Amino acid sequence: MSVITISRQLGSLGDEVAAEIAARLGYRVVGRDLIYEAARRAHTPEMALEVIDELGLLGVAPSPEAEQAYNEAIRAIMLELAEAGNVVIVGRAGCVVLSDYPAALHVRVVAPPALRAHRVAQEKGVSTAAALAQVEVSDRMRALYLRRLHEADWDNTALFDLVVNTRRLTVDDAATLICLAHRARRLAPAGDAAEPIGGVA
Repeated sequence: MSVITISRQLGSLGDEVAAEIAARLGYRVVGRDLIYEAARRAHTPEMALEVIDELGLLGVAPSPEAEQAYNEAIRAIMLELAEAGNVVIVGRAGCVVLSDYPAALHVRVVAPPALRAHRVAQEKGVSTAAALAQVEVSDRMRALYLRRLHEADWDNTALFDLVVNTRRLTVDDAATLICLAHRARRLAPAGDAAEPIGGVA
């Protein structure tokens, strides 16, 4: 079954790209609702608070046991989604959790910090300086999440099949590239699949 995972930086238009891909392919988009379902299954509401607190404003500090239970729930849910197929999974380290899943295409959407700050400033109605601070904190928090829960480096491009920079690409452009890569992956003979990434799952 087909699954696309999207890792994105704040202000990179990653959420918009994911939505466009799903609309074109007729796939389901799963993002923040995955957080809530994992927290519910693991009985760790504090993890939901920590994960959605992208700027670290709440100061939530779940126990190691809560983190482990949440992580196991995330893995189980992602595998269920992958098996069901026809899904775009946004965030939650899908590139790591499903790193060995043969039908998955792992994509990262990026853009230069200044441009991302400009976009965030326009979207949220804040100053560019405030938006840049949010971008920087978000980058640190997302990198920390991957390192702490998955022992992976968010900046390791080997985790991804495709990295798309929206500096000069529109949402439509980015979605077109990703859909082409997805189609190529689906049409490739099984024996031509790339070797799984070792040591990251």
